[in-house]
Amino acid sequence: MKNSPLASLLEQNPRIETVEMVLTDLNGIYRGKWVPVGAAKKVLDGKFKIPLTAVSPDIWGRDVPSLCEKTGDGDGICEAIEETARLLPWLSRPTAQVFLQLNLEDGTPWAFDPRVVLKNVYDRFRAKGLKPVCAPELEFYLFGENRDRDGKPRIPATRVNGQCQIGGQLYSTEVMQETATLMHEIRETCEQMSVPLDGLLKELAPGQYELNLHHVDDPLHAADNAQLLKQIIKSVSRKHGYIASFMAKPFGDRDGNGFHTHVSVLDGDGKNIFDDGTEKGSDRLRQAIAGLAEAMPSSMLIFAPHLNSWRRLQTGVHGPLAPTWGYENRFVAMRIPNGEGDARRIEHRIAGADANPYLSLAVILAGILHGIENKLQAAPPSEAGPEKPDAVLPASWDAALSAFQDSEFIAENLGRDFRHAFAEIKRVEQQEFSAAVTPLEYDTCLVLA
Repeated sequence: MKNSPLASLLEQNPRIETVEMVLTDLNGIYRGKWVPVGAAKKVLDGKFKIPLTAVSPDIWGRDVPSLCEKTGDGDGICEAIEETARLLPWLSRPTAQVFLQLNLEDGTPWAFDPRVVLKNVYDRFRAKGLKPVCAPELEFYLFGENRDRDGKPRIPATRVNGQCQIGGQLYSTEVMQETATLMHEIRETCEQMSVPLDGLLKELAPGQYELNLHHVDDPLHAADNAQLLKQIIKSVSRKHGYIASFMAKPFGDRDGNGFHTHVSVLDGDGKNIFDDGTEKGSDRLRQAIAGLAEAMPSSMLIFAPHLNSWRRLQTGVHGPLAPTWGYENRFVAMRIPNGEGDARRIEHRIAGADANPYLSLAVILAGILHGIENKLQAAPPSEAGPEKPDAVLPASWDAALSAFQDSEFIAENLGRDFRHAFAEIKRVEQQEFSAAVTPLEYDTCLVLA
């Protein structure tokens, strides 16, 4: 392991006992193994194996039978992404973590691995001499560990609000000060793990917060950072007695959690191709917007991957179901923020915080490239306010699955094998939810029906 980042980390931290080897599955959940530090060399020698289906279970961690049948449930070879080697400072025992890429035995990257899906899209940009610059924003709730008698999560009282749950004191620095110990530890942990945190703020709903990341010029690193940020927030919050939840819509009557992504594109000279010196931006900016709009119907299963995701889009003010865009308008799907021309960018606002960062970024970048390559023309910008436009995107989880599994755009840009795997996972999950009888159904029909 000489001259390897992992070897350097272990040498500089001789007390490390365990290395957490992790993949991100198609639902955005970590899967992997803990190995004793002495066995970490196996992954660098190409001898660390894990089933190919490790990245394609359903949301409950169960094998999807059709995907096991496709792979024979055979093993793949894990390749260490060594620049991701980090300490996990919230654990009481010294532990390191390394992200993995899953490959076939002949070294071919595995099509079900979401990081591979993003890497393949990024490679197309690099072949054209283009470099995407990306910055995710993530919203989340802080809940107490115990739920109420109906099973709903509890929002902890604050000194500012008491037990009042009417509003969450948007941008309140006083509420931030009440949670300062937790927020400072999140910030310090990001620094320790080289996650480029930009800002922390109190969001609109009670118990809701937002953390933003700096722009980076490598989408793989941007997605890694988003995935690590979620892990940091969840893990540090657990230490402080909270559940940090990225569930898209925890409550029907309160704001949901979004995952907004800012994207610009640099050419070989480092110039932003969305900037032409005007406030409106370049032709390629509008081509990229048109590509994103055209790709959006078939991409909704990625942006809203769970049953709960659709509650945010159906009832949340800031969750449009039309591929609208506009300048400095937060009521559209794609906002073009004001600012200096060299920072001209698209803020993609559809995805929920429960979306897989790798897949969300992959389909956004594929849409941008689709528009630029085909010189598509965007519709006029929208100046609409909070009223929702008529839905022209899939309006339900079922409709999103249908649009996704039939999409040639998804097959050609993200891969046919990926399209099949993700659709199969979502089909299994939909069947499970469809079969479940809810307490509301019993309360409504048990006696009266």
